[in-house]
Amino acid sequence: MDGKAVAAKVRSEVAVRAKEFASKYGRRPGLAVVQVGQDAASTVYVRNKRKSSIEAEIESFAHDLPATTTQAELLELVQGLNRNPRVDGILVQMPLPKGLDSDAIMDAVDPAKDVDGFHPTNTGLLAQKRPRLRPCTPFGVIRLAKEYGIDLTGLRATVVGASNIVGRPMALELLLARSTVTVCHTGTRDLESEVSRADVVVAAVGKAGFVPGAWIKPGAAVFDVGINRTAEGKLVGDVEYSKAAERAGWITPVPGGLGPMTIAMLLSNAVDAAFRRANV
Repeated sequence: MDGKAVAAKVRSEVAVRAKEFASKYGRRPGLAVVQVGQDAASTVYVRNKRKSSIEAEIESFAHDLPATTTQAELLELVQGLNRNPRVDGILVQMPLPKGLDSDAIMDAVDPAKDVDGFHPTNTGLLAQKRPRLRPCTPFGVIRLAKEYGIDLTGLRATVVGASNIVGRPMALELLLARSTVTVCHTGTRDLESEVSRADVVVAAVGKAGFVPGAWIKPGAAVFDVGINRTAEGKLVGDVEYSKAAERAGWITPVPGGLGPMTIAMLLSNAVDAAFRRANV
């Protein structure tokens, strides 16, 4: 599955909607991206997000803070962005430096501006089958499946990993799509059997090659969320790609799979938030 191509399509749709918003309300949708410190990977992600925002006709507000920023200072910034009428979406880049409480910061973001979809309110609405702003990577999986004509209804789906960022909301998205869902975690007794019987596998554990290709059911759809760098500097996913690709009906590469989709769905959320805040 070509995440880059589908993401380009989504970004094109976002640009059209952003122009429509600007024409109607006299300003572009606004996205504030907050980065604390200079984590190398985060810097690359933030740069890509800001560049993609501009290309999608979204106004980007950059807030780059030193690693010495205190919890109180960061909370004050977030609260100011909550009040700023030109800001429709707020993204606080994770991970935060040690000493900062990520949960408290994310909880402080106005749920109506939570374009990451991490706020407990948005997670709760997704759980209640009333999705508003949806976590970007799981939402990207659903959009990618739709683009490739994969009807998730009734399929046996296994999610490997139970994080708040991907695994848990991914399970909720798959339930919403009417799949039969299993979530695997450190307490799972027989991971191989859970994966090998799945029609859909979503791997999100952050360990290179964690899911052997031999485990993949022939014809299954495999969505690899992992982005891991090997000792040789190569980017690889959580699934053993070469062997899995021989068995899977569909599989996302790393890079070029869900990474671009995550950014595209973030931009889509930003425009959704702008229209919703305008009571549309």
